[in-house]
Amino acid sequence: MIKQKENIYEIEASDLKEIFKVREENSHKGMYGTIGILGGSKEYPGAIKLASTSAIRCGCGITKVIIPECIANLVAPSLFENTFYLTNYDNNKKMVLTDNEINEVLKNLKSIAIGMGWGKSNNYKEILDKIIKTYNKTIVIDADGLNILSKMDLSILNIAKAKIILTPHLKEFSKLTKYEVEEIKKNKEKIALEFAKKYNIILMLKDHDTLITDGTTIYITRTGGAGMAKAGSGDVLSGILVSLLGYNEPSLLAVASASYLSGLAGSLAQKKYTDISMKASDIIEFIPEAIKYIRNS
Repeated sequence: MIKQKENIYEIEASDLKEIFKVREENSHKGMYGTIGILGGSKEYPGAIKLASTSAIRCGCGITKVIIPECIANLVAPSLFENTFYLTNYDNNKKMVLTDNEINEVLKNLKSIAIGMGWGKSNNYKEILDKIIKTYNKTIVIDADGLNILSKMDLSILNIAKAKIILTPHLKEFSKLTKYEVEEIKKNKEKIALEFAKKYNIILMLKDHDTLITDGTTIYITRTGGAGMAKAGSGDVLSGILVSLLGYNEPSLLAVASASYLSGLAGSLAQKKYTDISMKASDIIEFIPEAIKYIRNS
């Protein structure tokens, strides 16, 4: 790590070798965790596919995709390695989950990511509230999950049994903190530290230089490039993160490793496809090369 200030460090590839270490030959899928990816809607079926595919590439044992049954025909045909939990849906084709169904969804999961392509629904506050209050492992909240959370009382985060990781970009973080984006840019480190400490979470604040903090220490990742400024890149990152948390404890370094890996894979994709022509799914293509790079660093 490169020390920037007293509590701020820039992550280097060599810092992450333990996260991506070579596995024992007698490994089995149960050793690497069952993870859940909850989201998807008729408007955004691609988001859940990107998150699920990147999760498979990052080493978790089993991936459970939780989507409304009405979009299964849009999602399932291209996801060969995933298991599915198909939920009921309302007249607007939005996910509906009872308390008992939420308990069933969460059973045996080591980590769950919530929000990619979820869309908007009055049902979702209740679903998110129930998961935060009852689940006791690791929760990643992204995208529409963050937009829903921003309309809730954030003190719910302080009573969570799980370790919660929020992954907003600047605009989403603005909704959570009620600060304007420009104010966040001027005081990013201070505001991020205070927010993470206040709510006892790990915050990944996505930007050109991504900041990851637990309220005490800040890790910075500087991988990536302009080609990643495309719809779907955040969904890929969420899949990477929830997968890594299927077989790693939710440490600050583990969360930072997802950001570093995603950016590195994006940089490699950009070299092949250019900053103009690359798309979010190209990041997934280069995850294996990025892991090799980290291992050899």
